[in-house]
Amino acid sequence: MKVLKSSIRVPVRFSETDAMGVVWHGNYLKFFEDAREQFGKDFGIQYLDVHAQGYFIPIVKSEISHKASIFYGEEAVVHIILEQHDSAKIVFRYKVINDTTKQVAATGMTMQVFMFVSDRTLELIKPEFYKIWEMKQNWIDA
Repeated sequence: MKVLKSSIRVPVRFSETDAMGVVWHGNYLKFFEDAREQFGKDFGIQYLDVHAQGYFIPIVKSEISHKASIFYGEEAVVHIILEQHDSAKIVFRYKVINDTTKQVAATGMTMQVFMFVSDRTLELIKPEFYKIWEMKQNWIDA
């Protein structure tokens, strides 16, 4: 099975740190978002593409385990992997590395579901456009 993965470098800005100069814990979710956007660019499935198909993909679950600090002026490298699922959900796994120390700063997961733009109801089966996208990635059998 092919693994779909991407990475992005994120410079730590002053506004993303606490009084100790450490990345504030809530900003890791923003780093995850940056990684999802990069993944979408790399694999041709950006948020606006999903919306054009008539769907939102809200996050319904997120997890973060904090391991080490990243400080103002350093860079984070965020690695993202998409898990394969038969159900109508999108699950990403993350590893955030402090590029200065090479330590794992955090690991995490987000889960998204498909919601119709038209009436904001939940899609219970994997949308056809998403199945086609998976096949184009040589990720699943045709």
